[in-house]
Amino acid sequence: MQYISTRGDRSPKHFCDILLEGLAPDGGLYLPEHYPQVDDATLSRWRSVYQHQGYAELAFEVLSLYIDDIPAADLKALCRKTYTAEVFGSPEIVPLRPLENGIWLEALSNGPTLAFKDMAMQLLGNLFEYELARRGEELNILGATSGDTGSAAEYAMRGKKGVRVFMTSPQGRMSPFQQAQMFSLMDDNIFNIAVDGVFDDCQDMVKAVSNDLDFKRRYKIGTVNSINWARLLAQVVYYFAGYFQATKDNTQKVSFTVPSGNFGNVCAGHVARMMGLPIARLVVATNENDVLDEFFKTGVYRVRGSADTHETSSPSMDISKASNFERFVFDLLGRDGARTKALFGDALARAGFFDLEAHPAFSRAASHYGFESGKSTHADRLATIKDLYVRHGMMIDTHTADGVKVAREHVQAGVPMIVLETALPIKFAATIVEATGREPDRPARFNGIEALPKRVVAMSADAQAIKTFIASHCS
Repeated sequence: MQYISTRGDRSPKHFCDILLEGLAPDGGLYLPEHYPQVDDATLSRWRSVYQHQGYAELAFEVLSLYIDDIPAADLKALCRKTYTAEVFGSPEIVPLRPLENGIWLEALSNGPTLAFKDMAMQLLGNLFEYELARRGEELNILGATSGDTGSAAEYAMRGKKGVRVFMTSPQGRMSPFQQAQMFSLMDDNIFNIAVDGVFDDCQDMVKAVSNDLDFKRRYKIGTVNSINWARLLAQVVYYFAGYFQATKDNTQKVSFTVPSGNFGNVCAGHVARMMGLPIARLVVATNENDVLDEFFKTGVYRVRGSADTHETSSPSMDISKASNFERFVFDLLGRDGARTKALFGDALARAGFFDLEAHPAFSRAASHYGFESGKSTHADRLATIKDLYVRHGMMIDTHTADGVKVAREHVQAGVPMIVLETALPIKFAATIVEATGREPDRPARFNGIEALPKRVVAMSADAQAIKTFIASHCS
């Protein structure tokens, strides 16, 4: 399997090359040259693998279709090392829980940092360590987080040989628990940078550094954001696991509702669907920062500026530049790299938006690719959290509440609707208390985390400043 850029560079790359690279040299995102097709016999075999051998073996089956430059025995060992009941809390790894009226919750937040990002980041940490050791190299990871990516990356990479992590986050825009998870880490290879701005400013800094090819090569810059294909690929696995738990045979279809800001999580669902997983609908749930909902309803993709990016009670979705959206648009436009570059490289920079409403491909987003969307507000969040707690005794976090609210609007009779859980409620305790009057449960290992000493550097939203900081810690 080889990989190409969404912006037209078709120079073939193998998996381990793009694992360490992040963005393509032309500024695009990597995708496989084609999506491997999973036929009915393979789907049945994978169902049996998951049911009888477990999630790690299913992960190996999926990943091995895309990774041919790691020996099979080594890849299987990496999957088994990553996906254990000890790390993720149950043998199923991603257990499915019935909610109501055909709606299910897929639990993705039982990993080390209590968020779905652990599902991919734990594997990424092991992949990085393996490949760097094989090459005798080091890697400086530069990332941006709106809350959960940062802690998941840092917990996955802390103490890893040959890896440093430089993680940017928007100053004051994460919950106290999220900040404490990251800033209390004192490992020598972890560096936290609080940026004066919003998440999109952090993401712009990462992209600017990645596009400086000389700096990127000199300091061996990589990324753990979902622009990294390896992270998105790892997320594809739990779509198959959710499907196998919700169905009895391959004649059934399911739908997924995915809380989404950067489009990475739901893009993994798109990949699974393109492989042949029987997905009826992929429903994108946004918060007040509804750039994706606007696109799927109107064809207009309009990036908001910092001043127009709302600070909400589901802060990990306070994003108005959905990086992974470029991957889907590339597929939507028939994998036309020149057209994709014109939209994401030129139109957005020049005008801040593009409009595909009149393009003949736009209608295929729903009709061919199964995408629908909806929006949730703070009031919706509170009402959904309170309703589930009162009627079912179940607490969910704010982002998952956005997903449940939108899922209820799109559920179809006879088609299981699986909502992907985003995080555990404790990460957003203030809103849970506002909704229910009760503090959410806290795993014992996180007692008192907010009071721990913190190590973080403040910085302006300036790409040159982060370059200087990285260079000063890599000499």
